[in-house]
Order: sequence, then structure tokens, then C-alpha cells
Amino acid sequence: MGRTLPLFPEAASTQAGQVDILYFFVIAVSAFFSVLIAGLVITFAVKFRRRSPDAVGAPITGSLALELLWSIVPLLITMVLFVWGAWVFLDMARPPRGSMEVFVVGKQWMWKVQHPGGQREINELHVPAGRNVRLTIGSEDVIHSYYIPAFRQKIDAVPGKLTTMWFNATTPGEYHLFCAEYCGTKHSGMVGRIVVLSPDDFESWLAGGSGASPAVSGEKLFTDLACNTCHLGGSGGRGPVLNGVPGSTVQLADGSTVLADDNYLRESIMNPQAKIVAGYQPLMPTFQGLVSEEGLLQLISYIKSLPPAAAGSGHTAPAASPAPSGATPGDGAGQ
Repeated sequence: MGRTLPLFPEAASTQAGQVDILYFFVIAVSAFFSVLIAGLVITFAVKFRRRSPDAVGAPITGSLALELLWSIVPLLITMVLFVWGAWVFLDMARPPRGSMEVFVVGKQWMWKVQHPGGQREINELHVPAGRNVRLTIGSEDVIHSYYIPAFRQKIDAVPGKLTTMWFNATTPGEYHLFCAEYCGTKHSGMVGRIVVLSPDDFESWLAGGSGASPAVSGEKLFTDLACNTCHLGGSGGRGPVLNGVPGSTVQLADGSTVLADDNYLRESIMNPQAKIVAGYQPLMPTFQGLVSEEGLLQLISYIKSLPPAAAGSGHTAPAASPAPSGATPGDGAGQ
């Protein structure tokens, strides 16, 4: 027998149910008013049709109550949809604290994945069931879109910025992964799978292979690029101390402030002159074209792994070391 395709993909994440309920509510409201309006059009066309060539229509004075009714009711329905949709969107857009972070890079025509322990995958993603997983997604070339139908999750991978997606898979199994944004001639082949394992099976999978973690790879890249010649462990460096910067509010030279999220760290590497930290000179060169998207994620992971700066000058960032031959002084979070 041939395999039957379900009308809707299996709901296999904690967010999938609330997305489906909202979707079916919108469909029900749309269907109700479509039938109501079509029925009224047909009813009025029959009831008030012109019955003879000499018939003249009676003047209509209008009804304030009726006009208020058909204005207020749609307003209330649309506001319900807006508030409900915004609540679902915000829940899906804000990863919970403590989520397992996985890095994903889109590239024509594949998805490259790196886990916190260093495990790497291409066009696959192994995750544990029942655990919050945060994906930090970048693109090396054009716009891609990371789409998991069973999780009701889709986020664009945009060149020049980082995006995030989170989910909590509920049911072990294999689920389709697609690129949902046309990205070139082999777009249709940019597919993969999400493999959800039980917690024990996931630990066994992790033990089956490992490599340098993103933070360790980022530390090596940090040294290779001679970032540690400017960003010292204590005061006195030509660049800001990086300990505790991620997630903090940074004071800029123009008097404004900015939240040091992943995109701020990325911009500070690729375009360090865009936002100058107060008290520092615009000395840092750009690393545009010198660091890959995967390298950027590793640098950001390393910076986020640094312990918070202690009170006073007791910072524990890497001490300065001689720059490798041919290296350009710089960093992974701008001056």
C-alpha cells in the first residue's frame, strides 16, 4: 500500500499546539464570515430583486445600530487575533534561559550545525526530547529559511545578522527540515532532518563523537587574529575588557547605550566603527571577509564563555600574548 500523506504535519513541539489552535481559529472566523456574507448577498439579491420594469426602489434611511454592530464586532475579533497572535509570536521569539544552544549556518545549499560539545552535522540536527533548544542561525551567502513543519517553526537566515529560534521537541522521531526561502538553483535540494532522541539516547549520541567546542575554537581564533593584544584581561588595553559584556548594556562614545546581544557582538567584529565604546579610540580594523560566519559564531561563543569581570580590575580574560606572524590586531567585540 502507498503511504498516505497527512493533511497537516505531526505536532511534535510544545509550540505546535498553540500555533495550530490559532490557525484553526483564524480559518473558522474566515469561513464563518465568508458563508455569512455570501448567504446575505444571495438572500438580498433574491428578496430585493427588481420584479417589474417599472419598479422603483424605496429610499433607505440607514441604521446607526446596524452600522455600529458591523464596525464594533469586526474590531473586537481583529483585536482578539492581534493580541493572541502577538502572545504566540513573543513566546516563540524569546528563547527561555538555560536553553541548549546550537549554532547553525546556512550555505548554498546545506545547513552546517555545531553543538556545544563540538559535534558537527550537515543537514541534520540531533536534539533531546523535552529540553529547550536554542538555534543561533547565520548565513554565509544569501537569505535562507530554516523551517521545521512538525515544530511549526520557521526563521530566516539573513546575511549580515544573526537570528534565533527555539523549540522543545516532545516526541522522539525524525522530522523534515526544509529551506523555505528560494536561495538558488539547488534550493529544492536544501533539505534535511531533525532527529529527536530520548535524553539517554541523546547522551549516547553525544558520546559517539566530539571535537573542539565552539568556545574552544573561538578562543583559538581569538588568539590567531591577535585579538588578545588589545583586549587584555585587565584595564590598560587598547580595546574594552570583554568579560561580562554579552547581555549587558554598553555605553557608547556618542552618549547612547546598546544591548550587547549576539548581533552587537557580530557587528563589532565585522564593522567595529559602527558603535564605538565610550572611553576608547576607533582603532580596531574590520574583519569583513577575514572571518567566516561559522568563525563569527565561535568567537561569540568564546566571548560569552568568559567569566564575569570581578569588582575592580580583577578581570580574567586571556592575558596578552605576542601576535602571530601576519596577524592583524583586533578583537571579537568592537571598540
